[in-house]
Parts: sequence; C-alpha cells; structure tokens
Amino acid sequence: MTQMPDTETINAFNKSIIDEFHANGGKVGGQFENADLLLLTTTGAKSGQPRVSPLAYFRIDGKLIIIGSFAGAPVSPAWVHNLRANPAARVEIGTPQGVQEFAVTAHELPSDERDALFDKITAAAPGFAEYQSKTSRVIPLFELQRT
Repeated sequence: MTQMPDTETINAFNKSIIDEFHANGGKVGGQFENADLLLLTTTGAKSGQPRVSPLAYFRIDGKLIIIGSFAGAPVSPAWVHNLRANPAARVEIGTPQGVQEFAVTAHELPSDERDALFDKITAAAPGFAEYQSKTSRVIPLFELQRT
C-alpha cells in the first residue's frame, strides 16, 4: 500500500512547483522536466477558498485531460473532490509566448470514455498504469473545457 504524505509535505512540494512554474514561464525541472504541466485552481469544496494544484496534462483527440492519480494513493487528490463539488476552475499553461490563463469547466469522463483515453495516456506515460495498479479505486479522468 502507498504511504500517504502528510498535508504539510504535499503543500510544500506543490508550492515549490508552483513557484518554479511562475518563475520559468510554465516550465519546471526535476521529475517534471519536459512534462506538460498546468496549474489548476479549484474552489475548495468545504472552505470555498481557491486551491492551486500542479498537474500533468494530456491533449488527446482535441481534449485537455487531467488525471486524478495521486500517485496511486487509496484516495483521490483533493482537487478531484473540489471539481466534483464545483466544476468551474481556472488553468494556467505554459506556452512559447509565456503562461496562458483561462477559465474551464471540468467534466469527469464516464467509464467507457475514461477507459479508452486511459489506455492512450498509459501508452504515452506508463507511470499512470503503475499508479492504477497500486490502488483499488478507478483513477478518474477529467476533461477541461475552455469557457
């Protein structure tokens, strides 16, 4: 079973990625070097406060897709709960011209669509298949539609 890091550790890790993302026009190094990364701002389901999460994303079949893997943890990441409660969000994506920010509506993919896209994601990034194998929950996929 995957050991869950504490909230303070997760928040510190995310803050360092967010700071690097902003300092470098949407690019980060380390384990995320050359990865497509975005910053997702959701509204906290309980707090009502903005919550920013750095996430890998994929563009597949014209869709902007994010994955609620949480590295194969037994629970979904907090942003999944937030999007289920309030699908309106904001995204920041690095482009050659700098960071682009826009509003989105999140749509959780139904199982048949999720399964087809998950196969494409794991073909491009096998680590997500490993995450799925670590947990009994179905890792959710969300399409972010620009509003």
